[in-house]
Amino acid sequence: MTEARLLICDYSYHSEPYCNSHKSGLTTYLFRLQTEGSCVASCNGKDYRLQAGDLLLLKPGDEYELRVTEEQSDGRISSGDYYIFCDGDWIDSWWKRVKRHKVNHISIDDHLLGLWRQLLLEKRRGPEEDLELIGYLLRGLCVCLDRAITETKPADRSAFTALRLKRFIEEHATVTFKLEEAAAHVGLSLSRAVQLFKACYGKTMIQYALEIRLNAAVERIKYSSMTLEEIAETCGFASYSYFHRVFRAKYGMAPVKFREAETAVTGSIAGSSELK
Repeated sequence: MTEARLLICDYSYHSEPYCNSHKSGLTTYLFRLQTEGSCVASCNGKDYRLQAGDLLLLKPGDEYELRVTEEQSDGRISSGDYYIFCDGDWIDSWWKRVKRHKVNHISIDDHLLGLWRQLLLEKRRGPEEDLELIGYLLRGLCVCLDRAITETKPADRSAFTALRLKRFIEEHATVTFKLEEAAAHVGLSLSRAVQLFKACYGKTMIQYALEIRLNAAVERIKYSSMTLEEIAETCGFASYSYFHRVFRAKYGMAPVKFREAETAVTGSIAGSSELK
């Protein structure tokens, strides 16, 4: 079996200015998926402003710098992402199959993130990690990334407009935004946008935004050392008490109990890596 090596796999969230540079050129492949907020990635002298759903794909030799400095609409800094450093013969072969842009906007779905999270947790096992399992998961992720990149826009105009609404919510859920802003983004009245979104996805825009906020909170609880109060604030909840209430309703336990349970399973919670 040809080799696909996973060197680093992690999740990071930045709420303060951050900069990391590989100006001498990357020595491995880098896959980075922006899940919320925004940042600027400089690649071979060109700047790319990344927002939720933007997938950055870089190869060995590419110059790379990451900067998190931009304030969101509510005045705070926010940037969350999953990232992987990998190499191997299989990755080389996969990379050469098709020509891909450095930045590709994709739809973030649970299946894709599930693969990324499985890789992250398996890698965190350290000496107990299963290299064969990691190899298959990494291959699966690469194939799924290609599918996400090549997905065509829906032929139906209404469905495409609903998808644009969905992506707007994905990009802005963890900061303060109004439904009127989402509707204006796609050129619809608020009432029409609300009806269209519910018809296409079976839930309201508010319900979907809440799902994203809760998913972001779970990621921070599992993979960061932020306090629960900081997590509530950076995930778009108006207050900790509201966050506590909706979290308990969704997961059947308070956030502090959820973190205790996760810590018992995975060990001490690690902060974001500085190797990115």
